[in-house]
Amino acid sequence: MAAPIASAGPAAAGTGAQEQVSARPALSLLASLFFMWGFITVINNTLLPHLRSVFDLDYTQTTLIESVWFIAYFVASMPAAALIARVGYQRALVIGLGIMAAGTLGMVLASHRVSFAITLTALFVIASGITLLQVAANPYVAVVGPPESAPARLNLVQAFNSLGTTLAPLFGGYLILGRSTSGNAAAGTVLTPAERLADAQSVQLPYLIVAAILIGLAVVIARFPLPAMGDGGTARRAAGAARAGRSLWRHRNLVLGVPAIFIYLIAEIGVSNLFISFASQPEIGDLTHAQASRYLFLLWGGMMVGRFAGSYLMQSRPAETVLAAAAVGACAVMLVAAFATGPVALWALISVGLFHAIMFPTIFTLGIRGLAPLTEAGAGLLIMAIAGGALVVVQGWAADRFGLQRSFLITAACELYVLAYALWGCRPGPAPSA
Repeated sequence: MAAPIASAGPAAAGTGAQEQVSARPALSLLASLFFMWGFITVINNTLLPHLRSVFDLDYTQTTLIESVWFIAYFVASMPAAALIARVGYQRALVIGLGIMAAGTLGMVLASHRVSFAITLTALFVIASGITLLQVAANPYVAVVGPPESAPARLNLVQAFNSLGTTLAPLFGGYLILGRSTSGNAAAGTVLTPAERLADAQSVQLPYLIVAAILIGLAVVIARFPLPAMGDGGTARRAAGAARAGRSLWRHRNLVLGVPAIFIYLIAEIGVSNLFISFASQPEIGDLTHAQASRYLFLLWGGMMVGRFAGSYLMQSRPAETVLAAAAVGACAVMLVAAFATGPVALWALISVGLFHAIMFPTIFTLGIRGLAPLTEAGAGLLIMAIAGGALVVVQGWAADRFGLQRSFLITAACELYVLAYALWGCRPGPAPSA
């Protein structure tokens, strides 16, 4: 699958100083997109415990909501790449923002009808719009400068994504959980039908605000003079070479990088989705959902700090070394969260954000390293792997059967694969034989 907007490779994208300078306004604008899709994605973390109360869901059903969100990455990635090839990079961004706005308005309709089916559909639509933005923006940032600084550059821009994820729990905590009965009740409280109706309608204002911002951003991007980052002929030649020679599958760093992103997403989404429920447990934090959302702010804030720190460290240290250290740290704190109690377990789970921070952008840039004219096709496969977040439902199933804390052992196991990728899998070389 190709994402043709990114040019044929790092060299073609313009490595000269003048071209890098000319791309800075575009990168600044793209940072706003990273911010918005991070913001909207993490609103889900405050929305999930809210929906759990409104629709009386168990953990499996609750995590199924997020699975629908990430299934959109698998379903929409290839159509997104085809759309970019057909209408161009800039128009595709505008269309993606429009799709997201339509989905947020669907959430308003779902709250009015108190419909679980409409809620799932609206979230799928929002995620499809985000997929279109991801397929375009991540490879664009990765190839817009020198290849050796790509991990640092993508970590830096992803820090703005983390700024969005940091602010979203405050927004959702105040406008969704803080204005609902379930958000201010003790864990396990059963709502009356009237309270459920009122709680369902509390999401209307925040999603109307988000829809207005998305529409405004679409107008700005439609009028912005974005530089062209490649031509369709080059992209078509690259895609043809990939189909004819199947050379993508000869790159170990890509072949093992796709499951690395898939597995990492299970870890990241499992932590963020179940965080509020975890912090609300009497033996952990004994907090209301509204109170727990403020601690979720710290989790995502840690990811923002970690990305700025990771971008700095990668200026002088190999990206794979930093990734390996992050994987070891993440595994250690997840084991503490799974077996400790009280503030120790709570702060262990919060701290995993620092270690998770660099994982996606670093795996992504290591995965496309050395692909040259096949960069776009490899980037498309890596973006499709974000669908791994859909398997968070497995952790929801484990939480229902073995307890919420013990379910985080799944997260610890995911960190071990990331460690293996950092130590061996990301090295350029022949892919493992089937």
